[in-house]
Amino acid sequence: MGAGVAAAERDLEHVLILAVLVHALVVPWEAWEIAAGMDAVVAIAMMRVAWISRFASAAALVCAGVALAAERRGLPFFLLPAFAWTFAFVRAGVWSRPLSLASAVVAIAFAFPRTRLAAGGALAAWIGLLTEAVLLRARPFEAYGRLARWRHPRWWARPLDVLANSRFFGAVLEPLPEVTMRSDIRDVVYVNYLVAAETAAALVPPGLELQRVGPNGKYALFTFLTYRHGNFGFAFLGPLRRLLPSPVQTNWRIHVFDPNTGHRGIYFLTNAITASLPALAARLTTEGMPMHVLKEGSVTRDADGTLTVHLDPGAGSAPDADLVLRPTAEPPALTGAWAECWTDYRDFLAYCVPQDRAMSSQPLRGRVSRQEIDLGIPLDACAPLEGEVVSRAARVLAVEGEPLCFHVPAVTFTFSIEAHDGQNQ
Repeated sequence: MGAGVAAAERDLEHVLILAVLVHALVVPWEAWEIAAGMDAVVAIAMMRVAWISRFASAAALVCAGVALAAERRGLPFFLLPAFAWTFAFVRAGVWSRPLSLASAVVAIAFAFPRTRLAAGGALAAWIGLLTEAVLLRARPFEAYGRLARWRHPRWWARPLDVLANSRFFGAVLEPLPEVTMRSDIRDVVYVNYLVAAETAAALVPPGLELQRVGPNGKYALFTFLTYRHGNFGFAFLGPLRRLLPSPVQTNWRIHVFDPNTGHRGIYFLTNAITASLPALAARLTTEGMPMHVLKEGSVTRDADGTLTVHLDPGAGSAPDADLVLRPTAEPPALTGAWAECWTDYRDFLAYCVPQDRAMSSQPLRGRVSRQEIDLGIPLDACAPLEGEVVSRAARVLAVEGEPLCFHVPAVTFTFSIEAHDGQNQ
């Protein structure tokens, strides 16, 4: 997508989001001229987008002009731009059944004087649904990452699916400033696999490239790690953070880099946690945490050091895993593909562990997002493990062979920075 085309689509998205706010605020006060002026701005933005009919966009602009000229002598004229938008977006294939139902509600609200107070909300909701359709066209659902479909495992929480999958709410909330988060993490269990580089490269979003390892770069490292949070929440709460819960979280990742800046980090294929509110907040306000909800999750350590991890997605969209891992007296000797990639176990740890940067890309905005975190895990704290690993979600990623596993007893997690780097167009 060329820079000019992408800019035109971004402008339309921003204008539509602004139109939602304008109509929600001014129509109840009968500031019809402001609403019509906003409609004209939307029509102009539509004319710059290649996949929308120029004729339909021009018709929307004319209708907005008629509505402005009508002033208060003909309030029905203020619906003319909406009819023109309908024609334009239906022709472009951007329409849905909820939009048709919302159109009927808006028409009824404007038809009767006593319901016009609600007309602003109805029209704003209609434009919001239209904006959702436009955003979804540019950001369709994908198998992994931020655009993967969310499904809550509990039936009573299914209304959250609409919010979590919404491109509109994500676009509105994503610019909010970051708040420093902190957690005293316990029992981090790493499960690491080597996968074919071609398999992993297909999962990397545009703007980032895969970190390849081994001879001729034929492998990539895939890791899923699971841990118990320790009073996960806002750092500004200070001692009050002890009152917060300690959910179980799992992160599934591959290693990537930004070819423009040279920054290296990890890309999350998926994340999941046993608490709905943090999952929803992370999904809507960050680009790098494609968070889902686990039905059940646990990390337990027995007296002999045996670690048992259970991840149950239920009917939801989180990944699954069952692990029973025991500590080993000595680090394993690398063999096979592992020996092709690293000289020894400590060399492997030096590559796998120091990953304090999560990365994701936003191609439509022409930028790469970085979430800078502070972990500071010493390599000597990584205790090797061996045992059984069962995961359908991992098998889907074409994972083969025996994994390398290790355990970190405690980590202090701090997240406070989300930065953005522009991409060369």
